[in-house]
Amino acid sequence: MTKYKLPPKINIASFDVDCQYTFTPECPNELPVADALAIVPELNAQAELANYRLGSKDAHSPHAIWIADAQNPQFTPVEGEHVDIRWVSHAIVGTKGFQLIKGLPEITAYDFFVWKGIEPDMHPYGTCYHDLNNTLSTGVIEFLRDKQVTTIIVGGLATDYCVKNTVLQLLAANFEVILNLAGARGIAKETIDAAIAEMRAQGAIIINGIHELG
Repeated sequence: MTKYKLPPKINIASFDVDCQYTFTPECPNELPVADALAIVPELNAQAELANYRLGSKDAHSPHAIWIADAQNPQFTPVEGEHVDIRWVSHAIVGTKGFQLIKGLPEITAYDFFVWKGIEPDMHPYGTCYHDLNNTLSTGVIEFLRDKQVTTIIVGGLATDYCVKNTVLQLLAANFEVILNLAGARGIAKETIDAAIAEMRAQGAIIINGIHELG
């Protein structure tokens, strides 16, 4: 098998997208993703290939306007400029769901970190912008450009939502983006497959694990 040739390490970043308990079976009433805990070793391994390690968290308010309830179930539309559909309550600041999965670095060990969705009337998916219109930067793109990063290896949760949107935002900013499937998990096969197809169509390099990198 021909391995994908990486650029010099100085030009590589690794990105852990929303690797929180809220997206694991340890928080069954939030948004659990099957096998989510298994991504940690691969994320740590891909970070060894990079000069910079970035991370992000969903950081939500218990009073967010998009939280589903009995009258307004999950996935139903919600009005607002920076929200789209309702979700069950998840990643509430201060709860276990908000925490990074065990085995990942402490927050202060990352070179750059993003907290997103903290405003009660905003629910972004990608990590590069606070709003759904991709106008209010979180600083990720500027940090990467300042450090002269050209290539980002991305993993995290979930493949078909926040990971996908982050990858597409980075591609739109003209970075080379590698999606590491071994370091990511998604919600449903249909939406995962569609997300992978969309990311590939926009120029993402899709790998099954870091063993495919050289």
